[in-house]
Parts: sequence; structure tokens; C-alpha cells
Amino acid sequence: MVKGILLIISGPSGVGKGTVCRYLLQVRKALKLSVSTTTRPPRPDEKEGKEYFFTTPSRFKEMIEAGSFLEWALVHDHFYGTRSESVREMLASGQDLILEIDVQGAEQVRAKIPEAVSIFLAPPSRQALEQRITGRGTEDPGRIKRRLETARREMKAYCYYDYLVVNDRVKKAADKINSIIDAEKCRVKRGARPPGLGGESR
Repeated sequence: MVKGILLIISGPSGVGKGTVCRYLLQVRKALKLSVSTTTRPPRPDEKEGKEYFFTTPSRFKEMIEAGSFLEWALVHDHFYGTRSESVREMLASGQDLILEIDVQGAEQVRAKIPEAVSIFLAPPSRQALEQRITGRGTEDPGRIKRRLETARREMKAYCYYDYLVVNDRVKKAADKINSIIDAEKCRVKRGARPPGLGGESR
């Protein structure tokens, strides 16, 4: 069985990773989103097990010590992490999987799973990114300032990724990512072969 593709979608805070991923999941039904674990309080529209698995800081630290995470990071005073076992099981079964994670987490995953396909989602401009962060209306001015500072640092990490996609329009960005997945599935090193060869060796 050909292993599934692990797709890392990352980028600065406020760039619209979640929105692009939701659209992509609608147009590519076979694709699944890995649900992260976080200590951040749920937002009004978020549900347990859909957007995140919500837990306490003490429980999260226990999971770190147990080696449960493929990647984890402390972002704006809250922990975020991806459970290793579930990701590896899904990939082994042939399932294509999205990891929607921050820049810190993406670096950890690339080190552990080098064959992962990493995509850096960038804003059309710095001004657009600042407007998205300040326009959420869910956080106090101090936290917004820290998010802006972090986002500026995270933008410099784009050069470590396989692909760069600008999120000027959600549909356009999602379509580009969909095309990247199609191209990756044609790679010979991923198991692509001409029809009729079956399991024959070269």
C-alpha cells in the first residue's frame, strides 16, 4: 500500500490557514485534517474534537513527557501539539493528511518526517496580515501586539518550505494547494507507476 501524503500547511498567525484548509477539505473529499491538542480555551464556534482537542496545561505537559507528540509548541501562552500515533497510523493506511500548524511545529515535523510536503501560506502584504490579526476582535491589545511581532518573525521562515502559496483569495490559494497534491501523487519516489506494471520490479 502506498503511504499517504503528509501535507504541512503553515505560516504566520492570522494568515488564514484555517479558512484555506476548510475550503480545501470541501473540494478534496479524501483529504483529512489532523486535529491538534491545545490548552487554549475554545472560541464560541469551536467544538471538541473538530477544531481541536482541548486539555489542561498539566495534562499537556504529561503528554510531552510521555513522548506523545509529533510536534508541539508554546504559542502566545498556550500549548499546541500533534499526536504522533494517530498521524503515523493514518499515513500508513494510505490516508492523505493535513497538518495545519505554526512555524515552530512545522520545523519539528520536517525533521521527523522528511518526506512531508511543506507549504508556507503567506499574506498578500504586511498590511493585509495586520488587518486580519487586529480585525478578529477576540483578544486584548497586548496580545494583538505580541501576535503581530510573532507574525513578522514567522514570515522569515518561508525559505525552509517546499512551496510558497499567497493567500490573496481563499479559493485561489486552496486550488494551488490542490494542484500541489496532484503533482506530489505523480512522483515516482512516492510509488507512482505506469498502469499494468503491478508489483513488478524495475
